[in-house]
Amino acid sequence: MKVAVVCPYAVDHFGGVQHQAIQLVDWLREAGHDSKLIAPGRSGGPLGTEHLGSSVNVPGNRSVSPISLNPLVYRQVLEAVDGADVVHVHEPLMPLVGWATLGARPLVATVHASPSRLVRTMYHRAGRGVRKVFRNVDVLTAVSEAAAAPLRLSGLHPRVIPNGIDVASYTRDNRPGTVVFVGRDDPRKGLDVLLDAWPGVLERHPEAVLTVVGTARPTREGVRFLGVVSEDVKRRVLSESSILVAPNLGGESFGIVLAEAMASGCALVASRLDAFAKVAGGAAKFFPPGDSGALANAVAGLLVDPKGQRRLTKAADRAVKAFDRSSVLDAYLKAYGDAVEHTGS
Repeated sequence: MKVAVVCPYAVDHFGGVQHQAIQLVDWLREAGHDSKLIAPGRSGGPLGTEHLGSSVNVPGNRSVSPISLNPLVYRQVLEAVDGADVVHVHEPLMPLVGWATLGARPLVATVHASPSRLVRTMYHRAGRGVRKVFRNVDVLTAVSEAAAAPLRLSGLHPRVIPNGIDVASYTRDNRPGTVVFVGRDDPRKGLDVLLDAWPGVLERHPEAVLTVVGTARPTREGVRFLGVVSEDVKRRVLSESSILVAPNLGGESFGIVLAEAMASGCALVASRLDAFAKVAGGAAKFFPPGDSGALANAVAGLLVDPKGQRRLTKAADRAVKAFDRSSVLDAYLKAYGDAVEHTGS
């Protein structure tokens, strides 16, 4: 099958949607399918990626999105997907790349975002209009219940296909006293909450070390900032850490870093967000979003509780199977087949 995977976010920028799109292309190729990625950016992505040029950072949902606002990309996308057996677009509502695919057939569309309450209200009130936008989508999917819920308010019926990881490819060399954060320096990722909490952890555990991956800031006591790193370095740091902290403040629809940490043998400390609870369940110690004191207590408590850490990692070993590449890829291949069948019917 010839699959054109379209991502509206620039692949020369770090981001979860980009990573999922890149990974899916690799998995499809390994399964024997002719797959290519189409995305903004001037570099990055698998061999053969059709780069759509430079991007601009557009703020929204307490984050920034590196997208293309060049009107020429609309035609570029249409030309790039021409001849594909199926087009798979991630975040179809993102301009301009996502919009360009909405006339393609057969079409599978995946929604990643968990929108704000205001946007949810708009989905509910403008249901007919939203359904019209998606009228050419043969199979609509969402990465979680949090991402699917607003679509259902509009009368749509997306399939939930979670973000995936290759569980067997992660290694474990977890070392006591090591804590890790992985994410961009966006306000909603909650890094400031973790940094506010860290002195309280050090008071009780002076030997503890926090490694921050994906963000560079001035040096702090007991913290090392690695900035943006390669996938291999990120995996190595996860494998060497005993605890991952996800202090996100909201706006999350999944939390792929939780799954990666579970596969790496980390115990989880995470904000009590609905999306995180769905991913981690009993494999995490939760605290109220934004509560640095509760975060410090949770991390400090786990650092002296090896039995508690083992309990969480055993629960993680069970939970992470739901996100393994085999089940996720099979679900998308079925969606592709259904989309082709729907177009031909």
